[in-house]
Amino acid sequence: MKKILFFAMILLATSLSATAQTASEVRKNASEARKILDKTASVVSRKGGASASFKISSPNIGSTKGTIAIKGKKFHARTPQAIVWFDGKTQWSYMKSTEEVNVFTPTEAQQMAMNPYQFINLYKHGYSLSTTGNDRNFYNVRLVAQTKARSAQELFIKINKKTYTPTQVKMREGATWTTIDITGFQAKDQSDATFVFNAKDFPKAEIIDLR
Repeated sequence: MKKILFFAMILLATSLSATAQTASEVRKNASEARKILDKTASVVSRKGGASASFKISSPNIGSTKGTIAIKGKKFHARTPQAIVWFDGKTQWSYMKSTEEVNVFTPTEAQQMAMNPYQFINLYKHGYSLSTTGNDRNFYNVRLVAQTKARSAQELFIKINKKTYTPTQVKMREGATWTTIDITGFQAKDQSDATFVFNAKDFPKAEIIDLR
């Protein structure tokens, strides 16, 4: 009986030690992921703004290519099908085929669907962070929402180790995954007017306010 109790105590101590080690490794991994994202955010969110090209693929919208300008939380995206402006609060989406402009306040996932850099405004609060894989040239960071309230529930971000610029963002909203590949990042100053829809430039457009 004493031998059984002795071995049980050893197994318990070993289990507790392994659990503590695992928790320590998780914290270390999360800290590393945050440092990578902090560095990436400092590059992407430069005060004057930046621009890039992207390709987006999703079961909901298919596949399309475009360009994007960003500045803080603002973005302006152009594809063959649409033009989108977001001033940090309101989004205008102009559909070329119908000449309609939908005006609304977008969710996190809706912003991410057109702005692959939106993650830099999300990762600091409400997400568990970790690094995945062991890629020689890229960091791979995973974000998992801590509550079901977040519209973007999970993200995988691929980041160039030399430049700290993202090259791919995968986002899950519900069961649907959207993949955005990013190329040609340039640090380029952007005017604030770039991110606001100007009705004078689209005199024939029908404006539909969904707010």
